[in-house]
Amino acid sequence: MSAPPVQPSHTLLQPLPLDRARLAEGFWGRLQSLGRSAVIPHAVEWMERLGWVANFDRAASGARYEHRGREFADSEIYKIIEAVSWEHARSGPGALDPIADDLIRRVAAAQEPDGYLHTLFGRPWQAPRYSDFTWGHELYCFGHLIQAAVAHHRAYGTRSLLDVAVRLADHVCVMFGPGGLNRVCGHAEIEVALVELFRTTGERRYLDQAALFVERRGTGTLPLIEFGRAFAQDDLPVRKADVLRGHAVRALYLAAGATDVAIETGDRELLDALRTQWDNTVERRTYLTGGMGSHHMDEAFGEDHVLPPDRSYCETCAGVASVMFSWRLLLATGDPRHADLIERTLYNIVATSPGDDGRSFFYANTLHQRHPGGEVPLNDDGVCIRGGSGLRQAWYEVSCCPPNLARTLAGLGGYLATTTSDGIQIHQYASATIDAVVAGGPFELEVTTDYPHSGVVTVTVRQAPARPASISLRDPEWSTGTRLTLNSVPVEPAAGATMVLTRTWQAGDRLELTLDLRPRVVRPDHRVDAVRGCVAVQRGPEVLAMESVDLPPSWALEDAALLPDTVTAENGSVVATARHHRSGEDRTVPLIPYRSWARRGPSAMRVWIPEASGRS
Repeated sequence: MSAPPVQPSHTLLQPLPLDRARLAEGFWGRLQSLGRSAVIPHAVEWMERLGWVANFDRAASGARYEHRGREFADSEIYKIIEAVSWEHARSGPGALDPIADDLIRRVAAAQEPDGYLHTLFGRPWQAPRYSDFTWGHELYCFGHLIQAAVAHHRAYGTRSLLDVAVRLADHVCVMFGPGGLNRVCGHAEIEVALVELFRTTGERRYLDQAALFVERRGTGTLPLIEFGRAFAQDDLPVRKADVLRGHAVRALYLAAGATDVAIETGDRELLDALRTQWDNTVERRTYLTGGMGSHHMDEAFGEDHVLPPDRSYCETCAGVASVMFSWRLLLATGDPRHADLIERTLYNIVATSPGDDGRSFFYANTLHQRHPGGEVPLNDDGVCIRGGSGLRQAWYEVSCCPPNLARTLAGLGGYLATTTSDGIQIHQYASATIDAVVAGGPFELEVTTDYPHSGVVTVTVRQAPARPASISLRDPEWSTGTRLTLNSVPVEPAAGATMVLTRTWQAGDRLELTLDLRPRVVRPDHRVDAVRGCVAVQRGPEVLAMESVDLPPSWALEDAALLPDTVTAENGSVVATARHHRSGEDRTVPLIPYRSWARRGPSAMRVWIPEASGRS
């Protein structure tokens, strides 16, 4: 049995390996298959074409070479190795395995004798090692290599990349340990990786080094830059902050790593601080879609309630990092609010990014596109220069998001369910098979659903332990009037956000959960100036949007307002009456899932829609 992507030694809930929580055909199963068949090969093709992979070959040769790609290009190769590894873990040997073998061989050949491994720094014609902590991304790249190595070892059971990671981590502990450089990387990532390496190898020094990096953060070890010290979370110690700030991906990776440190060291004060940061960030600095980051220039969080929809950045990588942070808090606390945010982020950020063919992607995820997206500037290599365009692009100069998406899709099964000694907890609703050992025996569940198109989720017991065991089901915060039956008989589990049924189960027992998917109109917090006077519509976990291609040809998107009391569901779709601001004309228009926008060609789009004052 393989190990899960995140394997804490002690948490309230225990994650399942990917071969024990397997997605079947359905919304997420299809997207996961797209990741395997298209996203991963597409990413490898581009990284080979642009010379990012060949950087390792050139470094291994010892000859002078011109580095290709940005300073963090190495990390994208590592993410793809991780993605292939999780694909292998969930489905066994396949056509992608040679990709990992080839990349690992080329990466390992470039490692220096002392363990250091980066293709941009340290050679006589390059900048010295550790000469740019703010932008160099050396430790960031190391972190992604270590995460890839842990994934590969857990999936394949070999040490071909793990040994490389161990040598690298040992180098890091020497260079940055208590007697070494008192510095941190401008982009957090090494922290979460070192903790997972500790969990894999049992070597305490890796956990201690991760904890040391967390404690150093916020003590002013990085130089002051134009974006301020908060950009790299170097303004306040982690345990003293009460909200996430600065560059969103950096902040969320740091929070995930700090949560891992708190869990493994039993640091309750640190864990409580991170829970407070999550609470305040979700309440004050998170978009309706779950997106995080409202600044384009620095890809950062804004101040409280600064959430402009037309300038929302909501980078796909920030969505991935948000899921990572929430998942660790869910494991530690069992609080279903973390699973609610994971769901919201998966449906409205992660699922929004890839095009239908798996070969184009959003980097940023705006909530308001004022004009239909058109041609965007491409560099000499044919890649998009900046990530804020209104159309999905094949590749970017900064292409952190497609490989991050690939590893997330490959590991999706890991977010479905957890176990305790006496039960299974289902957190995300997708067609899947869940197989665990609880209450002294095997417990196998089959989940079937057309969610989120339908609110009916059926859980069938295929094998059960002889002793009483529990099945826990999340009641999403947006659902009212949730119904549950056991073998067609209504049941009333204890009130709360988690429904728990404990009994001696029999093979063939069937739970049917019915969630309320009626569309609901949402009004913004009055402190969000940018959307005052607007409304949004949600259906289940999905945020809906108005897209210009669905309006009458003579209408411009900015002239359309919504009559909230006309929002209704018709044949599985949501429609509403829109009013033209200039003419007063009313038309019935569809509201589409936000993740579906720009799939029919260039369009204008908005999530927050001005509210019409009444019927004409």
